[in-house]
Amino acid sequence: MIYLNLKYLLKQNKKSKYWLVKQLDSNYTVINNMINNNTTGIRFETIAKLCNIFNCTPNELFITKEKE
Repeated sequence: MIYLNLKYLLKQNKKSKYWLVKQLDSNYTVINNMINNNTTGIRFETIAKLCNIFNCTPNELFITKEKE
């Protein structure tokens, strides 16, 4: 499975969920679902924004691991 690595990126950058909500101009529920990998899709535009926010590549934004 492919997952968003947002928990790690937030921790690494010492940022909060609330900070990310403001950066993406989104709402808390949507961001919380993304952080907890409770979302089934993500727009390319959002991927690009996240990469810019965290100064990372898509390879750092996503991780793969076996389904638990």
